Amino acid sequence: MIERQIIAQKIKEKQIEEFIFSYLNKASYSHTELKRTPLGEKIIIYTSRPGLVVGRRGSNIQELTLLLKKKFNMENPQIEVSEIPNPSLNVNSVAKRIVSSFEKFGPKRFKSVGYKVLEDIMKAGALGAEIVISGRGVPSTRAKSWRFLAGYLKKSGDISQNHVNKGIAVANLRSGTIGIKVRILRKDVRLPDQIIAKETIAPEQPLTIKVEPIKEDVKEEKPKEKKKETKKKEVKKVEKTKAEVKHED
Repeated sequence: MIERQIIAQKIKEKQIEEFIFSYLNKASYSHTELKRTPLGEKIIIYTSRPGLVVGRRGSNIQELTLLLKKKFNMENPQIEVSEIPNPSLNVNSVAKRIVSSFEKFGPKRFKSVGYKVLEDIMKAGALGAEIVISGRGVPSTRAKSWRFLAGYLKKSGDISQNHVNKGIAVANLRSGTIGIKVRILRKDVRLPDQIIAKETIAPEQPLTIKVEPIKEDVKEEKPKEKKKETKKKEVKKVEKTKAEVKHED
């Protein structure tokens, strides 16, 4: 009995989410969260454009509460609108953005749409992203799947199961049904094989002191020797002259 109640509750939550998705603007809507409170059931709508969801003076919220009461027999539904800070990193918002573009303009330009959305995700700061567009609605005679991949994305292990965000959306077109799968690995996820290089501070270079020999003013001895030799020669000449004079006498 408990299992049936849990399954019935989950089915009801999924039906409410699909109804809100069909009622609101699909490009700005991301997902809903249902909570039980003592006053009633609280529905949180996550969107990138809260002004469009609320409407003028809350007209859209009032109309949506009346529809939920009639269709799902809810006594006192309390609707709260929460803004997504970065819609390009939200997988549900990205997938539903592609669905809305297909429903407006058709699937002929699916390649340009895929590459444009992928570029926006990487510019928002994701480590890696993958978009898979598959189905018979893609321009082809048979069902095909196209994959748009950028950056670094884990496909197995704990990182893939618990840290890679996954979103799925479906576009029902005249040509067929197209399924969109989006995977995003955010920048704040720390990978187990990530290597962080610490900044090494260069040691202070030692002071290099150049020691040059001091040049002393040393007087050359050669000119002194020359002076002595000249004096000796002069003395010898004088002695010769004296000897010659004595010899003459």
